[in-house]
Amino acid sequence: MHHRERTSRRHFIALAGGAAFAGTVQLRPAKATPAMLASAIRNVVGEAPVRVGKVKLDIPPLVENGNTVPMTVSVESPMTEQDHVKSIHVFNEKNPQPNIGNFYLGPWAGRAQVATRIRLADSQKVVAIAQLADGSFWSASADVVVTLAACTEEG
Repeated sequence: MHHRERTSRRHFIALAGGAAFAGTVQLRPAKATPAMLASAIRNVVGEAPVRVGKVKLDIPPLVENGNTVPMTVSVESPMTEQDHVKSIHVFNEKNPQPNIGNFYLGPWAGRAQVATRIRLADSQKVVAIAQLADGSFWSASADVVVTLAACTEEG
């Protein structure tokens, strides 16, 4: 009978974790592309047409630091049971992930507005799309110039 060294819990978890993650590595481009932006939008709207209007995207056209870019999206809507904004989706053209955020609303929200800070990897287009209760999609877009990019890795 051979004497085996006991494996510590920490050592076992490290071994198991390494095995579990060995097959899950996904390679993605460092930047999104316009095609990735279009694909992300299609994942939300399907084949429905997206019309320009009703959505207001407030974002500075020039930002010094891409790490904290203030953004507000508002949609013209009475926010009643019959006529309200169901969701607001924000996309970008060049970040590693093209979908910045999804916000779900209803008549209880009172007003159709979301405000947050986002990260932008580079100068690019930002697109906001709102889905209304009638199933229609409306959009607005803005070009933002970033002088100091975010989402970069320095080695």
